[in-house]
Amino acid sequence: MKIKGVENKKNQMKHPKIMSSQEWETARQELLVKEKELTRARDALAAERRRMPWMAVEKKYEFDGPKGKASLLDLFEGRRQLIVYRAFFEPGVVGWPEHACVGCSMVADQVAHPAHLNARDTTLAFASRAPQAEIERLKQRMGWQFIPWYTMTDSFDKDFGVDEWHGTNAFICDADRVFRTYFVNSRGDEQMGNTWNYLDITALGRQEDWEDSPTGFPQTPPYEWWNWHDEYGNDEASAKVLEQVRRGRAAGQADGDDT
Repeated sequence: MKIKGVENKKNQMKHPKIMSSQEWETARQELLVKEKELTRARDALAAERRRMPWMAVEKKYEFDGPKGKASLLDLFEGRRQLIVYRAFFEPGVVGWPEHACVGCSMVADQVAHPAHLNARDTTLAFASRAPQAEIERLKQRMGWQFIPWYTMTDSFDKDFGVDEWHGTNAFICDADRVFRTYFVNSRGDEQMGNTWNYLDITALGRQEDWEDSPTGFPQTPPYEWWNWHDEYGNDEASAKVLEQVRRGRAAGQADGDDT
């Protein structure tokens, strides 16, 4: 097989050892031990994030959105948590005005349907400096219609570490007060897009009862809150999902904290 851009020469790539199925399974089980250790370490790190101090956001920020002017609190859309990704789509960025930054576009392409985050009382939003008309055109072209995308109009990007580089900030709302709870950028942003990775950087986490979280944090059994993205709020659909999950558990399937 010829790989694009690579000359096809015999024995050019030295492949790993070829094994029998039994030997291969032994090797897989040995690697699985290390993978489980990594999963536990990742869980422990997420537990530390849930104990991070909060930073009060005292300044009033203003954005342009599809419905007009919006405050940072408005971006929560009535939910308790907010995740904001700073995407570069504006004059001066390579690709403008047809495209956003290629890296930010890859992030947007990987974003899972936000209904699952919404079900955990969490909103995901993108923010750029492009006007709303350009953002709406881009979203239609690229198939990103379900991502809320706002226009920054002040120093929000500079104040939250995303002035000259992409980054993801997490916030929480408590009695109409907004607090910054986490920030990640550079290679830390590579994992973003997946529902679980987004939840793992929030103050409340996945909100499942196997997690190590401070006392009083909202938690429910794993799997039981899951639903099709267009069926959240449908009690009948939720009841059917719950019945299936409980049948699986009764049959001896693992809980949500297993690798």
